[in-house]
Amino acid sequence: MQKIFKHIQGDKTIWVIIGVLSIFSFMPIYSASSNLVYTVGGSTFGYMFKHFVHLFLGLAILYGVHKVPYRFFKGLSMLVLPISILLLFITLTSGTVIQGANASRWIRIPLVGTFQPSALASVALYVYVAQYMARIKDRDITFKETILPLWLPVLAVVGLVLPANFSTAALIFLMVLIITFIGGYPIKYLLSIIGAGIVILGVFILTAKAFPGAFPHRVDTWISRVDSFTKSEVSADDNYQVNLAQQAIVSGGIIGLGPGKSVQKNFLPQSTSDFIFAIIIEEFGLIGGLVVILVYSMLLLRFMIIARKAPSTFGVLLVVGVGLPIIIQALVNMAVAVQLFPVTGQTLPLISSGGSSIWMVCLALGMILSVSAAKEEKPEEEELIEEQNPLDILSETI
Repeated sequence: MQKIFKHIQGDKTIWVIIGVLSIFSFMPIYSASSNLVYTVGGSTFGYMFKHFVHLFLGLAILYGVHKVPYRFFKGLSMLVLPISILLLFITLTSGTVIQGANASRWIRIPLVGTFQPSALASVALYVYVAQYMARIKDRDITFKETILPLWLPVLAVVGLVLPANFSTAALIFLMVLIITFIGGYPIKYLLSIIGAGIVILGVFILTAKAFPGAFPHRVDTWISRVDSFTKSEVSADDNYQVNLAQQAIVSGGIIGLGPGKSVQKNFLPQSTSDFIFAIIIEEFGLIGGLVVILVYSMLLLRFMIIARKAPSTFGVLLVVGVGLPIIIQALVNMAVAVQLFPVTGQTLPLISSGGSSIWMVCLALGMILSVSAAKEEKPEEEELIEEQNPLDILSETI
């Protein structure tokens, strides 16, 4: 173990958590992939190998990124963000079809296969907003001067993601608000942004309801999912995914049916991704589900510790900006399985199958490890000036 830790930097607890989640993921993926074998074809070994490749590439990204001094991410975000916005536009105007289903959140890239640009765009935007807020932290901020450099990129990303993926667009908007709030953006301006966002979303939904089919891609899909969730009475057909997930959770009981013995995996769509938490509880019981929640809670605790000790304002905002979405995504995935949220399509980080989600989570974790590694090393000359941690300022304000 000591030989392994000699070649890596940053918070060792996070490395252990990453290893535990990655290794554990093979059990539910192997079990749940039998549904894909039946509906799509192939073999469980093939899906396992595909998951292994995705994880291997993700861990390679994580290792490479964590070796890069985190201050370099400032400039990289300004380069990657326009590219990711362009990819979002291409996705919105074309998209692709996967296994015969509308998959307008993905595009096909040569040598890579299907890729979800919203995952890259969200990480790039968080880093961009973090560096912008760190740059203006000592200035008197006016709303007018932030419209073009701050809110225009946010509007572009959220606006391009919204038609195909409401949950991701909402998460991106929420995280931008959190980063700017911690970064010291005036609350009165944030309230104006929230109000404008609610009005724009309301007009969008009302228009989509008034003219069904007028918007391309998955607008009608996510609107119907929200409607089904909010209605007191829905048909079994409208809520069949959640019903199957609940059956899986109930049959799991306290200790579960045992690894590979899930029954609902044979009927539950997206059992390897969106609803994998239900399969985990069915096979490992309530105890297994609580252990998974505990692991993500430990990950959140390490994020907060690293943010508290970050050597600069940008470091703090970077850790919060790219770390908190991982935890929120995990909570949303688990909440959908127990019907606390409508079906969203959010995966369980480092456990669910899927290339884009795994790679972007590893990218974010690599950035966080880079920040934690910087604290362990001798500070650079530009970081010798003592800065008051934004989290300390926030706690004092509250």
